Amino acid sequence: MDDAQITELLRNRDERAVAALQSVYGRLCERIAGNFLRSREDVEECVNSAYFAVWNQIPPDDPPCLQTYLLRIVKNIAIDRLKYNNAEKRSPALTVSLDELSECIAAPQTDTADTEALGEAISRFLRAQDALHRRVFIRRYWYGESVAEIAAACGLKERTCATYLFRTRKKLKAFLQKEGFDYE
Repeated sequence: MDDAQITELLRNRDERAVAALQSVYGRLCERIAGNFLRSREDVEECVNSAYFAVWNQIPPDDPPCLQTYLLRIVKNIAIDRLKYNNAEKRSPALTVSLDELSECIAAPQTDTADTEALGEAISRFLRAQDALHRRVFIRRYWYGESVAEIAAACGLKERTCATYLFRTRKKLKAFLQKEGFDYE
């Protein structure tokens, strides 16, 4: 079943839509949540919460890419769960990657238009990068994978992978400053 068919089932409030989401994207959703959460129960709860959120948000939402829409929800729920699980302690897995990005991206603004413009600028920047650098960057900062996992998946040495990330963040910061997103 493709995204258009699943979205149509969601619009029609057909319960087969949830089963289709699970069939098509279940393993990917579990992988994304598992990159942030170590407990199997937390991962399952996160994924089920994401399915419920999609069920409640379509309609009225009409996402152009159901996969991206669903994975964003999974990631946000997983991060919220991680924050909850580590309320008094810092989780090095997530905070390190977010700290790395804070070098070039300021804390989110309250203005939704600014946040959307920033997101679009980052997307433009990533589309301009070569495939390997883009893949390494997205795996680190979207999927929350460790440098070791990315290096193994991309056939790189860990040090090379870390260098790619450093240089891409540096380029991103310069790009965002050129685009007018200089919050320093």
